[in-house]
Amino acid sequence: MFTVADMMTPNPHTLTLSSTVGDANQLMKRADIRHIPLLDENNTLCAIITQRDLLAAQHSQLESLTDQQSSILQAPLSRLAKREFITVSRHASLKQAAIYMQKHKIGCLPVVDDGELFGIITDSDFVTIAINLLEIQEESEPLAYDE
Repeated sequence: MFTVADMMTPNPHTLTLSSTVGDANQLMKRADIRHIPLLDENNTLCAIITQRDLLAAQHSQLESLTDQQSSILQAPLSRLAKREFITVSRHASLKQAAIYMQKHKIGCLPVVDDGELFGIITDSDFVTIAINLLEIQEESEPLAYDE
């Protein structure tokens, strides 16, 4: 049985709740990622921010900013991070994680054991798995001969 540990991205990029929207935007662009776990002062996972969260916040909060407030890019992630999220163990079944993500329409699961963040598994990881399985299938199929 394949486990989440077999396919997760270990040691994911992280930020803190005091990091800014601008910090998250830059990290997502630089690392080509769409999900960032947020850690508290004890390096414990406390929230998650997604590219979708950032886009929605930038659109909606631009209208509510006053001249005295800094731009939305300077807003702390604590203002818009999701503090309710689901995690998965490294030892969980890869199939169960995929089914859960599909059923609940979520794009990632932080991988946590004993309160420590070990990795992240995303919908992109499952696309990679599907591609690899399709390649294996193609290699194992007999060649078709024209008669």
